[in-house]
Amino acid sequence: MRFLLTILLAGISLLSFSQDQPQAYILKSIYFGGGSYYVEGYQYEELKQLVDSVKDIRDYTITIHSHTDNIGGAAYNEWLSEMRGDAVIEKLLFLDFKSNQIEKRDFGQFNPVFDNNTWEGRRKNRRVDIIFWPVVM
Repeated sequence: MRFLLTILLAGISLLSFSQDQPQAYILKSIYFGGGSYYVEGYQYEELKQLVDSVKDIRDYTITIHSHTDNIGGAAYNEWLSEMRGDAVIEKLLFLDFKSNQIEKRDFGQFNPVFDNNTWEGRRKNRRVDIIFWPVVM
């Protein structure tokens, strides 16, 4: 759990098992304001820079995990989670990824990584995690 928290706090992680092996995956988190599913311009630019910096990244498969805090009802947070995931997928499609490369899972307010009893924890839970998986041939 501590390792996962370190990854999420960084926003972007390039993980490797060793220097001799290819990287395992790349994680990029997009954060949202309360009740929002708008991807801020600076976050889109960071995503674009990441995509441009990784060789052959368009050959990766992508998993989207969308989350909310626990403010509001479960049904509202499920809808908001879906909207956040869709907004990030729209940005990925604009960056020339194909829809068949992307798998989405909406968690809503369930399965939080951070403490929803604190302001900081709720802020960190309002996110979409984009996980780029290299295709092993």
